[in-house]
Amino acid sequence: MLQRYVKKILSSRVYDVAVETPLQAAPNLSRRAACRVWLKREDLQPVFSFKIRGAYNKIAQLPEEARARGVITASAGNHAQGVALAARELGLKATIVMGRNTPSIKVDAVRALGARVVLHGDTYDDAAAHTAELCERQGLTYIPPYDDLDVIAGQGTVGMEIMKQHAGPPTAIFLPVGGGGLIAGVAAYIKYLAPEVRIVGVEPEGSACLAAALQAGRRVRLPYESLDLFADGVSVAQVGREPFKVAKRWVDEVIVVNTDEICAAIKDLFEDTRSIAEPAGALAVAGLKKYAVRGLETGECSPAASLVAIVSGANVNFDRLRHISERAELGEQREAILGVTIPEQRGSFRRFCAALGKRSVSEFNYRYADSAQAHVYVGLQLGAPRDRPDVIRKLGEAGYAVEDMTENEAAKLHVRHMVGGRPPGDKAELLFRFEFPERPGALLNFLTGLGADWNITLFHYRNHGAAWGRVLVGFEAAPEDRERLLADLRAIGYRFWEESDNPAYRLFLR
Repeated sequence: MLQRYVKKILSSRVYDVAVETPLQAAPNLSRRAACRVWLKREDLQPVFSFKIRGAYNKIAQLPEEARARGVITASAGNHAQGVALAARELGLKATIVMGRNTPSIKVDAVRALGARVVLHGDTYDDAAAHTAELCERQGLTYIPPYDDLDVIAGQGTVGMEIMKQHAGPPTAIFLPVGGGGLIAGVAAYIKYLAPEVRIVGVEPEGSACLAAALQAGRRVRLPYESLDLFADGVSVAQVGREPFKVAKRWVDEVIVVNTDEICAAIKDLFEDTRSIAEPAGALAVAGLKKYAVRGLETGECSPAASLVAIVSGANVNFDRLRHISERAELGEQREAILGVTIPEQRGSFRRFCAALGKRSVSEFNYRYADSAQAHVYVGLQLGAPRDRPDVIRKLGEAGYAVEDMTENEAAKLHVRHMVGGRPPGDKAELLFRFEFPERPGALLNFLTGLGADWNITLFHYRNHGAAWGRVLVGFEAAPEDRERLLADLRAIGYRFWEESDNPAYRLFLR
């Protein structure tokens, strides 16, 4: 089985446009991981991602008749740019279908490469369905992003380069997983030549489709409402059929990481390379760090170990960096976010600060609660991850009620910027967190779908430079109104989560 893939990889036509990217030492990461860490810099490709390899190889292998019809794909990211560049270099017409909420930087990049852009729908599924219609109506040739042997072979040339550049087989190679094309190609080549090398996939918590498939023993489709959109380059509901054939036999492990850990990895990459990876591009580094920590604790990872992480892309919107920098400290577990109740009396702040000791305070928000108590939203710098439970324990021993909100998404995305305010009078309120498509008319569509039955009592929106805006909304509604409100919200079609029982809301906004 592997021999078939290896033959395709060795005969791949990628170097007409792709470059052999460097395998770069990462001294800071190496020091922290207590082993040798290497970065395979696929962010240095002409379209700033590895996707050009598979896209070009697929299009270059097409028969003349298929080329003449023109090519099409559905993508809002790196695959789109890979197809557009490959088609331009081969003199073909390319059509790229993207969601209407695709950031303009990506739309402009694809158009600059000469492709025709069609904006349709708000999700990848919407774009993919429209792509299928255009394929049939216009006779275009579809270029799949990952579930194709020629695409997998093109991505597999990354593994071929690693084996040529590294002095002997590395201990382990870490790869981001979306649809699975990259990990399938690299695993096939590496395991054929050096089966002792560990192949480790890395996925975000909300898009761990390969981890779910390996656990189930078959491909499974993740529900759209739970799909992670932060690392949009790997936000895939189901691993590809062809990649899964390889992964289920030749991938040794899948590590799942959260948003904060990805942001911390972006910071680590910047410190070692002075380059900025996109969230999906830093995914492998986040997994490598988690693997190294576990290895140090269990003795599995020695100083002689050599770990390679694929930096898969750098197509990040500049506006997202604000959000990434906010979350990086939390990803390193160097910051704790706490909600602390203190007495509403003179000297309380001083006594509270004395209880904190000589720790650096990164954030401090105060909200008067009533004549007896006040609530404080506080961010604390930590020396090590184990410091957080120690701080909470010591504050509890000093008589303070503490809510640990370090893992609380609503607290970190919204409440930290909103401390203060209460619903009008004694009216009941229900709170929800939404993801709005970042496009004109999104708010109007929400309000129109909501109708005139619900009074909005709170609204907070944050733009993170992604295709989706994060919105917190309060509604004047009693518990008995909840099911009717939920039905109206589902009909609008935006993803949402109820936060009415969130402790950050209870402490600072009720």
